[in-house]
Amino acid sequence: MNFTNQKPIDHILNGLFETYAQRVSSVRQITNLLIDKGCIESQEEIINDHIAFRTLGIPHLGIASFEKIFLYHGYQKMEPYHFELKKLDAYWYKPPNDRYPRVFISELRVGDLSEKAQQIIHHYTQSIHSDPVDTLNLDDAETVVKFLHQPLWQTPTYGDYQQLLSETEYGAWVLYNRYYLNHYTISIHALKAPFNRLERFNDLLKEAGIALNNAGGEIKVSKDGLLRQSSTVAHTVESSFAEGDTHAIAGSYVEFAERGVLPQFADLLEENLTNTHRREGFEAGNADKIFESTFSHQTRRKF
Repeated sequence: MNFTNQKPIDHILNGLFETYAQRVSSVRQITNLLIDKGCIESQEEIINDHIAFRTLGIPHLGIASFEKIFLYHGYQKMEPYHFELKKLDAYWYKPPNDRYPRVFISELRVGDLSEKAQQIIHHYTQSIHSDPVDTLNLDDAETVVKFLHQPLWQTPTYGDYQQLLSETEYGAWVLYNRYYLNHYTISIHALKAPFNRLERFNDLLKEAGIALNNAGGEIKVSKDGLLRQSSTVAHTVESSFAEGDTHAIAGSYVEFAERGVLPQFADLLEENLTNTHRREGFEAGNADKIFESTFSHQTRRKF
């Protein structure tokens, strides 16, 4: 994700990716696998389909706050998505040009949680009385990157984390991880054959011992069959809690997306295809299962 002729958004994306790659060892492992197979020569050749963030839907935070960063840098807000059982809402954001990844921002509908879960979240966020993004110079990439990696509230106790985890694993993830990059996504269709199909790509990962999220099947397929997605199981990270104890909890993961060619462009040669010829946007049914990459029923599986 290194860019020439860099603008502030380039530095923001690079800064996010550098920290994320340090925390998620499978990022480098997957890149090295593709290099070893002669599919790419470096990380910079991988096309990032999208990046994703998780937020809490409370005043001064959530999508309404977080999206300001990307809207300022030329992203366009697109379709909404709703996940009733997980109590989540989301939007995706189209980049100003194809050099940049799409952005997917979701938020927890905190008001739909139990009274106890709401109390835990409001206990940690009660000191936030205004939108913290409004204080940022969004042209200062270093400041924005620092903001996205700094705590907005106190580190929770493990007891509060566990209590929230029992009701909303998404909420527990955000309570501890805050605005860390949740995942980046490799554009599988842009890779060299045979790894430009998810089945073969997933086999490569499993042969290397990389665990895949099997919620809804290893490959999640949109209703039209044109968006196919898979993901790794989130890494567990030794994390320090408020009382000084440490526990292994879910961190971030890597996603993979294969966007099919739209029917009206089926006759185009492969070398003439661009993003405009492929399936755009997201699919709620796919995303619903991708969220579970950080859930306990995945991270605790025996591989």
